[in-house]
Amino acid sequence: MTEEERRAWAYLSRVAEPPNPRVAALAATLGPVEAAERIRRRDLTDAPLLKGTAARHEIDCARDDLEVLDRLGGRLIVEGDGEWPYLAFRSFAGVEKFSKPQAYAPLALWVVGPSALSMVSERAAAIVGTRAATSYGEFATADLAAGLAERDVAIVSGGAYGIDGAAHRAALACDGVTVAVLACGIDVPYPSGHSALLHRVSRHGLIVSEYPPGMRPSRRQFLARNRLVAAVTGATVVVEAGVRSGAANTAAWARALGRNVCAVPGPITSASSVGCHALIRNEAHLVTRAEEILELVGRAGEIAEDPPRPRSELDDLSPDELAVYEALPGRGTRSIEDIAVVAGLPVADVLGPLTMLDIKGLVTQDNGDWKLLRPRVSTRR
Repeated sequence: MTEEERRAWAYLSRVAEPPNPRVAALAATLGPVEAAERIRRRDLTDAPLLKGTAARHEIDCARDDLEVLDRLGGRLIVEGDGEWPYLAFRSFAGVEKFSKPQAYAPLALWVVGPSALSMVSERAAAIVGTRAATSYGEFATADLAAGLAERDVAIVSGGAYGIDGAAHRAALACDGVTVAVLACGIDVPYPSGHSALLHRVSRHGLIVSEYPPGMRPSRRQFLARNRLVAAVTGATVVVEAGVRSGAANTAAWARALGRNVCAVPGPITSASSVGCHALIRNEAHLVTRAEEILELVGRAGEIAEDPPRPRSELDDLSPDELAVYEALPGRGTRSIEDIAVVAGLPVADVLGPLTMLDIKGLVTQDNGDWKLLRPRVSTRR
């Protein structure tokens, strides 16, 4: 990319509120330099494009924006660059635009960090949720994010307080890759309390935004940002969320883009888990372990093992041994004849199982009768 093209892309990135498919189409047809010049001169026959660029066409901060980007050690990537996540953004083509008018790939991305977005998007999971996270939500987030980061899955989130911040911190603590997709310029520390955290993310992962430097966030920008969080990941995991929330909006984008939607269940009395339970009712994947998410975003054959189940010393008993064991009282003794009646076995078939139970240390003989050697272990499954 030449410096002239770079400045043209920077100008186009600011001249209309993204995503703007008409600006993208003009740049694809004429090239970024000619497209930028046509917009400046108002030499356009497309009325909606004239309207969409009317407020900002005279604002050309491209040189200053790129100086900020260079000072941060970042880069401006567009379609055609090796770092552009082609497969991730192609999914926007299949989204119905009437109900989701923002369902377009970004025109350009302002990126800071050592990781390559194209590589990150091949093995990534979004972990999102409420800003007002509970201790349960933060614990679950840290556990899932750390488990995924240890398995070389990039953690993508929005840099906000609550669940987002917990996900970024957990990934960084494991020396994993984490990506913060912002709804503002890459030089705007939002929220301000996460300035240090976002700086760490930019040094060890990626800060990504489709908004030029200096741009402050708005609700519209947060909703547009959510589509990118969903697009560059194989699954969106909602840890805690209300029914109407940014996390639920990200999950809706993931579903529209054909991505996996996951939700972590919480207490039925918790308002912070209502959105997760609604997602689960609507067939989101219920997840409780990192391995279950890895099945969805990992390579073929990366299947979650069954969770460990507690074993009992009764698990290996034969049916007759278990019947005889259950025929003994919890306290006191019982004769062989009475054991046979309770177990429903012939007397001749009781002595063998009793002997085996004695060898295994489960029963003992007491004055000719039999009793349990220790309090009964429940055999209910």
